[in-house]
Amino acid sequence: MIVMKFGGTSMGSPDAITRCADLVDREITKTGKLPVVVVSAYSKVTDKLLDAAKKAVKGDIEGPHNEIAKRHRDILKGLELSADLGQKNLIELLDLLRGIHMVKEVTPRLFDYVTSFGERLSSKTFAALLRKRGRANAEAINAYDLGLVTDSRFMNARPVPETYEKIAEAFKPHAEKLVVVTGFLAKDKNGDLTTIGRSGSDFTAAIFGAALGASEIQVWKDVPGVMTCDPSLIKTARPLPRLSFEEASELAYYGAEVLHPATMVPAMKRGIPVRVLHTFDPEAPGTVIINKSEMDSKQPVKSIVYKEDQVLINVRSERMLGTEGFMARMFNSFERNHIVIDMISTSEVSVSMTTDITDGHRLDALKRDLEEIAKVEIQKGKCIVALIGEGMKHSVGLAARSFKAVADAGVSLQMISQGASEINITFLIENAEIPKSVEALHKEFFGA
Repeated sequence: MIVMKFGGTSMGSPDAITRCADLVDREITKTGKLPVVVVSAYSKVTDKLLDAAKKAVKGDIEGPHNEIAKRHRDILKGLELSADLGQKNLIELLDLLRGIHMVKEVTPRLFDYVTSFGERLSSKTFAALLRKRGRANAEAINAYDLGLVTDSRFMNARPVPETYEKIAEAFKPHAEKLVVVTGFLAKDKNGDLTTIGRSGSDFTAAIFGAALGASEIQVWKDVPGVMTCDPSLIKTARPLPRLSFEEASELAYYGAEVLHPATMVPAMKRGIPVRVLHTFDPEAPGTVIINKSEMDSKQPVKSIVYKEDQVLINVRSERMLGTEGFMARMFNSFERNHIVIDMISTSEVSVSMTTDITDGHRLDALKRDLEEIAKVEIQKGKCIVALIGEGMKHSVGLAARSFKAVADAGVSLQMISQGASEINITFLIENAEIPKSVEALHKEFFGA
């Protein structure tokens, strides 16, 4: 059995959704086995739902709700499905938005409840289309009704350890069905709806793949695989035939939008290959992600990625010198203010760190905490650029080539870091310098 996951763009229009149904039929014809299908919300609908929740606080309810309802009904019309499909969900959403207006606030728990309607609608649509095409055993089932249980960290929940056993048990009665599962959604132990972070449908696919012992997890995207660079920035970027789990995790963490960073973990633990495939060119080989990938000394860098809109936090204090416990106290401040560090560099009397948390209130609170022990400077509008590849650890002079290419492009590096695993080199630049930095690096390592 395989898991097939279709993202928002692949579910973005009647034609695109029909193409996904073609791919499911193709898989069944080829293997004779029923896949488990995981779907995201229609493209842009999650953003519309988040916006609707915010506007409901101020009493703007009907307009945003009607826009979402129209999007759903237009897709149903284009697929020639019943206009009543999902009507109960739309009524429930309207009641929820009215409730948000009554209490005059929207909490993370309510945000998760509101955004859940995206996948709840799209899964019903896709299952109905499959039934219309002759797959009478197709059924949409919410992931939380199949045992996906998380903690209660709303908007970024994580599965509890026992969820894998729960899914395996809950799925048994549905083994002969063509199951369409809601990506992104779960419930905590209290029965409250949770979501597992943006792009979490990839994570859902990996969780179900691991729980059900899938032979492969297919992630269908609107790109031909994991690329050497962002193709919207570098037109000559090309797909990579294979990556290791470690390389793919690093790429995802540092900004590659092909996969959710946490997607790798369940698949890695169970040794299940993840294949990134192109919805609009299904015959293309895509990129397969496996436990170990070949190292190529002639091509040590696999991909160049960037993570923009970072915040640089500089902490300086002479008290650091020879003082035990200083770093622990500093990191406790980050923990108290729920700020995750992406990159760090230290000297004898200073520490430089980056985070993608841009919330002014949290950053101000962090600064007040840290100023009790040090001088603090916070700068926004930065970007992490990362070079990723397992072959880098055996390549002499790679850092020098990287820094020279960027310097020749007229870019000043503000911070440099290399992990002990030597699988990546990262540095910090201004957001505005992304195009010329990435272009220079891609030319240096890929020749174009």
